Amino acid sequence: QVQLVESGGSSVQPGGSLRLSCKTSDYGASAACMAWFRQAPGKSREAVAAIEADGRATYADPVKGRFTISKDTAKNILYLQMNNLQPVDTAIYYCAAALGGFACYTAPTADEWYDTWGQGTQVTVSS
Repeated sequence: QVQLVESGGSSVQPGGSLRLSCKTSDYGASAACMAWFRQAPGKSREAVAAIEADGRATYADPVKGRFTISKDTAKNILYLQMNNLQPVDTAIYYCAAALGGFACYTAPTADEWYDTWGQGTQVTVSS
């Protein structure tokens, strides 16, 4: 069974930065797509960013220019670098992997493709 383990969540002030990590197994790292999603209190889960096997990245509009998704294939770790954090970024952040094939390429940030999820890590942005 593939496991995804997130880390790096914390409390920061507006304008601050954090880097989230998601550790997985070799099989998990071979997913066609991996992504970060988030869920704020009282809101639906939303996509943050996704990365395809070839490294192509897709970002949700609210985070473009501030967040960067990347992966270290040697260490099987997915990252999310978050800069200029704002209170609206407060949420639980989840790592996800699409292990069922390459259909995720059609819409990498659509959660329907993701079949394996981590437990989440809390990010709080407040002054």
